[in-house]
Amino acid sequence: MPFTYILFSQKLNKYYIGACIDMERRLYEHNIGHSKFTSTGIPWVLKYTERFETLTEAKKRELAIKKMKSRKYIESLFG
Repeated sequence: MPFTYILFSQKLNKYYIGACIDMERRLYEHNIGHSKFTSTGIPWVLKYTERFETLTEAKKRELAIKKMKSRKYIESLFG
């Protein structure tokens, strides 16, 4: 099932927004350094997910969140 997700790195004090089909596998990949961009922020903690019917919908939501360019907005999604 496709997801849009938000990760947080306490080390970097930053959020990462992404979309995937297998959330468990993707979080594992982020935390083993599979992604060059997120390898410096290990460990990443999953803060938020949204489920979608298609990966296209999940990617659209990912872009919508990124376009907000607002930490306050991101944090409002998960309280």
